[in-house]
Amino acid sequence: MGIGIYFPDGKFTPDQYDAAVKQLEAAGAGAPAGRIHHVAVTANDNVQSFDIWESMEAFEAFGATLMPILGGLGAEPGDPVVSPVHNVIAG
Repeated sequence: MGIGIYFPDGKFTPDQYDAAVKQLEAAGAGAPAGRIHHVAVTANDNVQSFDIWESMEAFEAFGATLMPILGGLGAEPGDPVVSPVHNVIAG
């Protein structure tokens, strides 16, 4: 079923998020291999993201592209909460 990765406590503004998405797309990583779903929400003026990945290895491979981009933007995603996915209901 995969793993869920949630970043609830970072300092990542909507403007930084939008810039990161553009840079990821430019780097060919807008839809990375192994990512099944991505959701971004705003809370307390920061973006929190939740992804479902096929494996931790796929997420870590994406991190090699993502983390330098976030660092360049001054974004601090915080520590992720990682858990096995038990179920997904679409709709």
